[in-house]
Amino acid sequence: MASKQGFGSMDEQKQREIASKGGKAAHAQGKAHEFSSEEAREQGAKGGRAAHESGNAHEFSSEEARKAGRKGGQQSQGRNQ
Repeated sequence: MASKQGFGSMDEQKQREIASKGGKAAHAQGKAHEFSSEEAREQGAKGGRAAHESGNAHEFSSEEARKAGRKGGQQSQGRNQ
């Protein structure tokens, strides 16, 4: 097994901080990829399929699904007003 060095050896929080700074800089320079709604939907579906196949996806109970649906409906109603 290879030992972790550099970025890979940092704790997860430090990695997130550095990656966040890089993302903000790329957006500020206009070099970051901006996902369209369709691209975001496709990538989200791809990630969901991968999570289910690997057994890492969260399985919603009926009650959790109802709560999420109600919350989503309330948010979209606020945007349409």
